[in-house]
Amino acid sequence: MICRQTVDRALYPFAEAVQQNIVIYNGDKLWEAITEADTAVQLKAELGRCLKDGPGLFVIQRAYPNTAVVDEMTVVFAEILVQEKTSGAEGGDHFGNNERIWNSFQKACLHAPELFIEYYGNAMLALASEAWLGPYYQITAQMNNVKPGGKAQSAHRDYHLGFQSRETAAHFPVHAHLMSQYLTLQGSIAHGDMPLESGPTLFLPFSQQYPTGYLAFHDANFAAYFDEHKSQISFQKGDAVFLSPALFHAAGTNVSTEDRIVNLVQISSAFGRPMETVNWVAMIERIYPILLERVEQQTIPSRTVQNTIAAVADGYSFPTNLDSDPPIGGNVPVTAQQIICQALEEHWSLKQLKQQLNLYIQRRKA
Repeated sequence: MICRQTVDRALYPFAEAVQQNIVIYNGDKLWEAITEADTAVQLKAELGRCLKDGPGLFVIQRAYPNTAVVDEMTVVFAEILVQEKTSGAEGGDHFGNNERIWNSFQKACLHAPELFIEYYGNAMLALASEAWLGPYYQITAQMNNVKPGGKAQSAHRDYHLGFQSRETAAHFPVHAHLMSQYLTLQGSIAHGDMPLESGPTLFLPFSQQYPTGYLAFHDANFAAYFDEHKSQISFQKGDAVFLSPALFHAAGTNVSTEDRIVNLVQISSAFGRPMETVNWVAMIERIYPILLERVEQQTIPSRTVQNTIAAVADGYSFPTNLDSDPPIGGNVPVTAQQIICQALEEHWSLKQLKQQLNLYIQRRKA
């Protein structure tokens, strides 16, 4: 059984300890290790193995040894929240009634650029990112504050396929399920001490190795298995945990009297980009009247319509601005392909379609 493995401590010579199959590193020692090029290469290889072939996650204690930087960023988050609540632009959260700052990465940079440099210039954040993704990665982040009484999430996997419905995920071939986890790295930076009663994240070590896990996490029996075998440890302010997005995990219930504030970093591979920039709006404007005419005259197969839309329009919801383009009825916002399909079904004029596409483009801007 994949999830009944135990961590072989000998495979992680740089580690400080193993708790509940979670590999723990001492940040102070890692800061020293990366000063030597050869040692840094060995360390990155170890961290990559931990995420791929090991338990699927590791913790760096004291990733931010100067916790004043973390405290100052917490203040910035609070100020941003006040601004958003005052303006009525509060984004909410996709589990419960907690506080969420979408794109805390950009907002913090614009709000406090000097502090941003201290916070995101962190060597442990770069170390983990390079170990899993290599160079040229791209960081995004969302601040999440689970209030006292905030309920636990259900066990899940994360972006990319983890954000899709079971039905959508089933359309992707098996190798795409395996590939998805190598495109992003999930991380969480503790902005305060997090004892167990505050509900730190629950993990199922080794579950990232399950090939069909992007389908399985929707099943009740897997949720029950997660509840029975999950791991959960406490964190201190300035600690960071990094995990494969394919690892089954869930935020816990906060039964303490304190907020549980974390900055969730989601780091993407450099390779998830096309070769050329394409003006797909101009293309759609040219072909839509032809498609509409043929649909109305019933002279074009529906498969040809779908194939043409797939060729010219963006069928993926991300990246987007989740403040202005929130998910409706699921985890993902509407796509350009869905807008065009609706236009053809409802026989919109080209002018109507252009208006909706312009609104779509504006919603996605940061």
